[in-house]
Order: sequence, then structure tokens, then C-alpha cells
Amino acid sequence: MSLTERAVLRAALIQADIQIGQPEANRLHMEDLLERAVSAEPKPELLVLPEMWNTGYALEQIQELADPDGRESREWLSAFAKRHGVTIVGGSIAEKKDGGIYNTMYVFNEQGDTTAQYSKIHLFRLMDEEKHLEAGDEIVSFALREGFQAGASICYDIRFPELARTQALNGVKVLIVPAEWPHPRLHHWRTLLMARAIENQMYVIACNRVGVSGSTEFFGHSLIIDPWGEIVAEGGEGEEIVTGELDLGLVDEVRGRIPVFEDRRPDIYRKP
Repeated sequence: MSLTERAVLRAALIQADIQIGQPEANRLHMEDLLERAVSAEPKPELLVLPEMWNTGYALEQIQELADPDGRESREWLSAFAKRHGVTIVGGSIAEKKDGGIYNTMYVFNEQGDTTAQYSKIHLFRLMDEEKHLEAGDEIVSFALREGFQAGASICYDIRFPELARTQALNGVKVLIVPAEWPHPRLHHWRTLLMARAIENQMYVIACNRVGVSGSTEFFGHSLIIDPWGEIVAEGGEGEEIVTGELDLGLVDEVRGRIPVFEDRRPDIYRKP
């Protein structure tokens, strides 16, 4: 069966610049880019935003800038998803909840309903996240289509293969990764994402930001990678909408060809 005859999912990654400490300007900019994305033909069914798009890494001011309970961000993303009949993985936002600040992803279906929320588990010490943010403690997955589960991961999380493997063992077929990943670690970014795809025989969709924040330059290179580790689509280093199609039958096909999960030896791995 050819790809055109098989079920596909069209994705658009919003590889955007982010203004540090400017939530309203960032929201308006993201809304403009999302409108551009859904006006394309063929229209994407899944849209993914980058990490911390509402505030950037304005961590010294994050108590004042964070969105209380994510309310404002959730309301307009939900309305946009419902208006256009698309699924939105809302990157992640700085969210104030439960007395702390979290780096949180919200997911909305075509009806605008919230189908998942995930707070970043691994906090990145090189950007002082642990000094300003609270870590999440829950692994999260959600349905993109019937029988096609997605797993949530944010930026630094991809350096921890245990997380992606746990999700794969729980039935996840695509890992979605919003990020703010900077120079000079482009090689790490591409290699880690391809490794997560290959070792778990899953799609990886990773949306990175671009632009400069202080002395840090972000390089984009948002990626869609298939379960063989082949690149379906990759952005450059400027602002753009990166699009590609996921063949929904390919994950099962690859897992059937090389039965990695059946050949695991967890009894051996646990030995000291």
C-alpha cells in the first residue's frame, strides 16, 4: 500500500522567535503564525508550538509573568483549536499553579477540549530552571488518533532515554518535544532526537524556537523523524512553519520488522 493510500497525519511545527518577558506580544505573534499554518493547503491536522513561548526564559521575573493556572493561554488555544478543527500541542508555558511555577504543556483536540497536560519532569540546571521552577512528577500520553498515542516531553527531557522508553512500552507511537535548545549543541539536538526515534521505533516531532535571548542564540532545526530514524522534515535557523506527514501505519510495521520490545531482557537489566 502506498503512503497516499495509508492513513496519514499532517503536522505543522511553529518554529518561532520569542520575546523574553513579553507574554501579550508572544501570544499575538503565535496566533498570527497559527493562522498562517492553518491557511496552508493541505491544512495541517496537528500544530505544535515551542517551549516557554509565553515568557521565554525570563526566570528572574517569572513569578510576575507566569500565567495563573495557564488560564489565558489555555482559553485562546482552546478557542483556536475548536474554530479551526485542529489538534494543538501548545508547546509549553510558564504556568503559576499550586504555589509554584511550572513549565507546562497543554494539548487541545479539534473540539477545543483539553486532552492532556504535562509539566516538565527534568529541570535544566544550565539555565537555572531548578532555582525558579517546580518539576513535574507524572509521565503523560494522549490520543492523536484512535490507536495512535502520543507522549509528552519537553526539551531537556530527551537526554533521559528512560522517559521515552517508558512511554513506548506504554503504547506511545509518537514523541512530541517542544524546546528552547540553543547553540552550540545542534549536534546533540539532532542526535538525541534521532536516537529516541530509532531505539523506540516511534515518530519524534520536535519544535524548537529561533532567535536570540540575552547571550543565547537558538537555532531552530525543528524536526519530524520517522521510526527508522529518517528525517521527514527539518527547519532551518530562521522563523518558519515546518510541515510533514506521519504515516500512521509505519510504527507498527517497523516494530514488526525488528521486534525490539519482544527481545528486551528487563530481568537482566535490573541486576547490579
